[in-house]
Amino acid sequence: MQRMGMMIGLEPDMVKTYKELHAAVWPEVLALLAASNIRNYTIFLREPENILFGTWEYHGTDFAADMAKIAADPTNQEWWKRTIPCQRPLATRKEGEWWATMEEVFHLD
Repeated sequence: MQRMGMMIGLEPDMVKTYKELHAAVWPEVLALLAASNIRNYTIFLREPENILFGTWEYHGTDFAADMAKIAADPTNQEWWKRTIPCQRPLATRKEGEWWATMEEVFHLD
């Protein structure tokens, strides 16, 4: 199992929309995440800075393949059409990232 963390900005005028979307995540999207070995997925919002922090556990053996499956899914692509306009990527993210990945430096079970 691998714990993962990531951050992204949230457009100030889209906070309400983003919260509403995530109060009722589509069942198909939730099922896809579970089928792609994602567990314990949480997104936190820090206001007034409008920074999202996401964390999850990856329980699979081929992260790239699972992420490709998520990206290729038509229902998930529709979900992203609603959520991506809410997001503001961090200027310091790595090339090719949307959400900026983070290094785990401490964990306590």
